[in-house]
Amino acid sequence: MFTENANEIFDRAIADYHRYDDVDRPIANPYAEGSVEYLLYLKNWIDTVQWHLEDIIRDPAIDPAEALKIKRRIDKSNQERTDMVEYIDSWLLDKYKEVEARPDARINTETPAWAIDRLSILALKIYHMARETERTDVGEEHLGACRRKLDVLNAQRMDLSTAIEELLEDIEAGRKYMKTYKQMKMYNDPSLNPVLYAKSK
Repeated sequence: MFTENANEIFDRAIADYHRYDDVDRPIANPYAEGSVEYLLYLKNWIDTVQWHLEDIIRDPAIDPAEALKIKRRIDKSNQERTDMVEYIDSWLLDKYKEVEARPDARINTETPAWAIDRLSILALKIYHMARETERTDVGEEHLGACRRKLDVLNAQRMDLSTAIEELLEDIEAGRKYMKTYKQMKMYNDPSLNPVLYAKSK
């Protein structure tokens, strides 16, 4: 199944990152470039690095100049995440390009890749919540709360994986159709962000 493969790749990317736990570590993608596995690994690696950048920037003792640098990195990372979603959707559009949608076919509230994006983030939540259940410097109350949260996250991953599989089955059968909208982010565009275009005048 697609999501079983995706979850395994996400878990591998997270484990690979945490061998070094370094936001500056270059990616070593083990999959063939152009494959969906390559895209999924890269997507999760970007998410994992951003997860840790978000942790670093919340350090109350962080130097303001360093915080600004990290904020810029997070902005760039958000753009890369959006790009990766579009690449994965493009791969899926190509895969299903020969499918003829039925006359009564319906559109989904989100594309498959945006649901896969949430699956990638869930893998990170599960990894880090599991680490919380292994801490030895906290009391049983904290550990118990984290175990309960981990159970919920695992159930959420199972449910989301099922929903994605059903969506892909519907697309393959022509019961639903894909429609993608290229990113409409305005804050990165000098011609659309008023703070940026005001400075250019």
